[in-house]
Amino acid sequence: MKQILMIEISPRGQDSASRAVAEALGTRLGALYPSAKLVRRDLTREHLPHLDERTLRAISTADPPEAKRPKEAAHLSDHLTDELLASDLLVIATPMWNFGIPSALKAWIDLVVRPGRTFQYAENGVLGLAKGTRAILIISSGGVFTDGPWRPWDYVEPYLRQVLGFIGITDVQAVRVEGMNIPALSSGAVSKAKETLEDLAL
Repeated sequence: MKQILMIEISPRGQDSASRAVAEALGTRLGALYPSAKLVRRDLTREHLPHLDERTLRAISTADPPEAKRPKEAAHLSDHLTDELLASDLLVIATPMWNFGIPSALKAWIDLVVRPGRTFQYAENGVLGLAKGTRAILIISSGGVFTDGPWRPWDYVEPYLRQVLGFIGITDVQAVRVEGMNIPALSSGAVSKAKETLEDLAL
């Protein structure tokens, strides 16, 4: 393994459950692959641009080559996309907010899911171009969404699996940190999630 890309989104810092589990995973990956480069992106600090007309034009392959594109937005998207494609493993550590992903993570996704770079249209649909990358999702939530009545409300893991599969990343494992707002579960949620790291195929 040459490169590991870790995306972290929670603004809670040291109080973040997803960051705590990501830190433990990073330590384990470092021991398993000491020569691998670990690239960590903290999206709460980077403030990636959300898609607007300017940014969309910059990363679109639909414009003719002679079209003038905003260089700043194009450069950022190119850099993030190159970083993803160069990685053997992608780790996304995110909280669930209002049953979905934070907008900062959506901004990153919108900058790297690009026609001609991470996917291309084919005769029978779409061909993902990031097939050499695997992914691990670390998802924290206030409630329990892997089982029980709230399971249909989980729009985080299904969406991330769908969009990653769209660009060719189909080997996806998930670690859930659940019940952070439930007193009976919150105290042991992080420790329980860290224990499940041992079950991951790394």
